[in-house]
Amino acid sequence: MPGHLDGWSPVQFSTLIPGLSARSRATSPEDESPTTGHRSGRARILPITAAAAALVLAGGTAAFAHAQKTVTLDVNGEVEQLSTFAGSVDGLLDDQGVVVGERDVVSQRGSLREGTEIVVRHAHQVSVNVDGVETSVWTTALTADEALDSLAARGQSVALVASRSAAGGRPELALDLTLHGPADVVVDGTTLEVTDADASVAQVLGELGITLNALDRVSVVQGAAGRVQVNVNRVVVQDVTTTLEVPFASTTQQDAARYTDQKRTLTAGVPGARTLVERVTTIDGVESARVAVSDVVTVAPVDEVLSVGTKARPAVVKTPSTTAGASTGTPVTAGGDADSLNWAALAKCESGGNPTAVSSTGKYHGLYQFSVSTWQAVGGAGLPSDASAEEQTARAKMLYNRSGAGQWPHCGKYLFS
Repeated sequence: MPGHLDGWSPVQFSTLIPGLSARSRATSPEDESPTTGHRSGRARILPITAAAAALVLAGGTAAFAHAQKTVTLDVNGEVEQLSTFAGSVDGLLDDQGVVVGERDVVSQRGSLREGTEIVVRHAHQVSVNVDGVETSVWTTALTADEALDSLAARGQSVALVASRSAAGGRPELALDLTLHGPADVVVDGTTLEVTDADASVAQVLGELGITLNALDRVSVVQGAAGRVQVNVNRVVVQDVTTTLEVPFASTTQQDAARYTDQKRTLTAGVPGARTLVERVTTIDGVESARVAVSDVVTVAPVDEVLSVGTKARPAVVKTPSTTAGASTGTPVTAGGDADSLNWAALAKCESGGNPTAVSSTGKYHGLYQFSVSTWQAVGGAGLPSDASAEEQTARAKMLYNRSGAGQWPHCGKYLFS
């Protein structure tokens, strides 16, 4: 049979008559009915009176075995008095349609006599939680406290556990154990007292108006002061969706036209999105389990791409100071590595190579589109567009040696062409 055969002590039958024990009737060959057809020669020459006595004895025995008698039959607490002609306990059980399995308990077997009381307890498989481990056991107990007592003798922490809740909010117990006497029902943070219960767990919950959801758990434990305690745990399972950011990666590309300290963004990085779905179980509002159901990148990140220069920047060379600008006719010099750059290409990009060019806003002047303030910062006087092309170039080189090609954000790259 399925299930764990637990070594619970057999149920103590409180309905048994004190001192009552099973009696059996032994049958010997001499008790055989004379209808067997096997008679010895000695039996045939017995006096008629002896034969008659034997017949009377046999007839009396048969009459005793099949005489009407009143007995008590208790099957799982259902007690009734019966008038029967059965000669044995097994015969009575057969007549009453009581089937006894290998794990069931019968108080006695053998011959059946007037006043005999037979107690039958059918074994049931129940779910129990023993020291935190759930398992199945067999028991003949009829009440919850009786079942708990039989395991408590082992010194273990034991709870009878109902299986999943049935339709209509009723708990499914493998054995619908009866609550007998006072009991406490703990549900939704409240303890409800039952003063004198004599009903099944499901019936008690129904009388208290407690409705169970499909996943709620019901357990029965031995409480304080000998009171049985029924615990109802509210179980909620739901899928929780969380959106998380997926960081983008960054890659670089080498740019031989730029210095090593120069970089620019070719592609801006954009974070992606990851959708995580988890199945969360809570018991009485406290999370007990969390299992990932799916984890999918719903928006792919865009990786960042940077352009990084590889050319070493030349050492900055001080430019000899000048004491006069274009208005005095004094030459302006600008030494350093700036002399090797393509200034004509820069001028073409900035002004079309026109030394007198002025921007439409009137703010920028000359070959290299100096602002007046920048022009003055490198020693120029007047307007840059009024100076000679040579002076403009010399002062542009001075500006480059101070601040680099970044002074011309759009056209500076042509210096290196």
